[in-house]
Amino acid sequence: MIDGLFTSTNYLAAKKLLDATVLRHEALAANLANVETPHYRRVDIAPSFAQHLQQAIAAKSPQAIAALEPKLSVDANAAPVSLETELLHLQQNTLTHGLAAQLVSSRLLKLRLAITGRAT
Repeated sequence: MIDGLFTSTNYLAAKKLLDATVLRHEALAANLANVETPHYRRVDIAPSFAQHLQQAIAAKSPQAIAALEPKLSVDANAAPVSLETELLHLQQNTLTHGLAAQLVSSRLLKLRLAITGRAT
C-alpha cells in the first residue's frame, strides 16, 4: 500500500522535477557568476530531459521516470549571457521548484494524515 504512494507517476515526476530545478539553479548561478566573462557559454538542463520526462509521464511509466537523470549541457544556440535573462530564468525556476516541492509535500502530508489521523 505505501509503495503505491511513492511509485505513482505524479509523485516520481514531481521528484524528478525537483532534481532538475536544483541542478538548473546551480547552472543559473554559474551563468550569473560569469555574466562578464568573455566567451562564456551559458549552461542549462539538457533540452532532451524535458522531452523525455513528458514522454514518460504520458506513457505512465514509473520505471522510465525513475531512470531519467537531469544533466547540464552548454546551450549552443544561446546569445551571450544576459543578466536580465538569467534573473528571469532564475525566477521561473524558483516558481517551478516551489510547485514541485508543494506536490511532493502534499503526498507526504496525505501519508501523515493516514498514519496519525491529523494533518499537523
